[in-house]
Amino acid sequence: MSESAVRPKKSKVSTQKKILDAAETLFAREGFEQTSLRQITQEADVNLASVNYHFGSKKALIQAVVARYMNVFMPALETELKRLDDKPEIDSLAVFASFKAPLISLDQVHKRGTEHFLRLLGFAYSETQGHLRRYTQTAFGDVLQHLLALLHRANPKLTEQDMFWRLHFVLGATVFAQVSGQALIEIAQAEFDERADIQTVIEHLITFIAGGLDSQLDG
Repeated sequence: MSESAVRPKKSKVSTQKKILDAAETLFAREGFEQTSLRQITQEADVNLASVNYHFGSKKALIQAVVARYMNVFMPALETELKRLDDKPEIDSLAVFASFKAPLISLDQVHKRGTEHFLRLLGFAYSETQGHLRRYTQTAFGDVLQHLLALLHRANPKLTEQDMFWRLHFVLGATVFAQVSGQALIEIAQAEFDERADIQTVIEHLITFIAGGLDSQLDG
């Protein structure tokens, strides 16, 4: 293959990555709704035609940004969940603790990968990005079903209705922590002189949501 035939391919890949990196930075900072394609093109130093050529639409670009993390996170989470299948007894803390290693490993995708991923998820739910939920269900529905089955196993006294409410309250607390993580870190430093980071936020969040879901109904 000639050198001239190779060059366009290298340029294409480089442009795609520039767009994805710029979009990720802006989405994680401003949210999906508040970030315009014009901002992304300026940040990536490309024209709008390049975005349309490589991704076709803003929704497709959002999904591509999230997919870079989901494609790493979800298989890693499934590996952790499988470790619980053969344990005779589990609780919600054990299930949610399965998220720790997969989340922290996302720093290998980007130097602030864990933080970016959590903020992207937070914006996905707080801004009602339904297309992202559909993408996640389609691509990783088996992992989500595995997670739900383990939570039911850890909480056999909870009815389907109870589980519905508790999981949505868990989701609410998680979204708040995702979007407000940096603010929480700064408050902890100011109020308690605690040198916290995103891993600290994850540790506290997991303990909290596991306790809320595990609380049994005795009445």
